Parts: sequence; C-alpha cells; structure tokens
Amino acid sequence: MKLGIIRCMQTEDYCPGTADLKMVQERKGPFAGAEELELVGFVSCGGCPGKKAALRARELVRRGADTIMLASCIQKGTPIGYPCPFARQLTDLVAKAAGDGVRIIEQSH
Repeated sequence: MKLGIIRCMQTEDYCPGTADLKMVQERKGPFAGAEELELVGFVSCGGCPGKKAALRARELVRRGADTIMLASCIQKGTPIGYPCPFARQLTDLVAKAAGDGVRIIEQSH
C-alpha cells in the first residue's frame, strides 16, 4: 500500500498527526495486516470547506499513492472536538479526484 494522508487544516496547530502516523507505523486500525506500507505524503485539506483536498488528492496519486486516508480529525473532530461539517462532501470530492482504483479510508483511529 502506498498511502497519502489528508488532514484538517484547522487542527494543525493542535495535532502534529502523531496518532495517524502511529497507526501507520504500528500497522493498527485500517492498516492491520498490511505487509508493505509506504507513506507518500501527509497534507492538509487546504482549509474550509476542504477547498484544496481534491487537488492534493490528485497530487498524492500522481506521486504514487494507491490509497488516500482522511485523517480522523475530519470525521471525528479530534483533537478540537469539532468534526468537519463538509466531511461527506470532502470525502466524495477526494474519491472522485483520486480516481477509480484508489482506495479511500475515512479515518485512521
């Protein structure tokens, strides 16, 4: 698996992505059982309403990602306690931009 992670820009000041990266490193959650795993990139959505997520998903795929994960901050709102109000639309846009054959994982932990 070649993984690209998109995170919420609003959480960058509070979270350096430690939990997401730990799940990747320790092969837990959606990565359990993954024998080969390479992190291609770790980017933000570009700010509300996820205005750069599609562009960044395409770039991650261009750089080799076959899987795009939306960090848990988007769906769950961790650590700020406020889930992205655009999460569903953002997920749909990322899936469309990434293209057929690219796996979308909606949260890491």
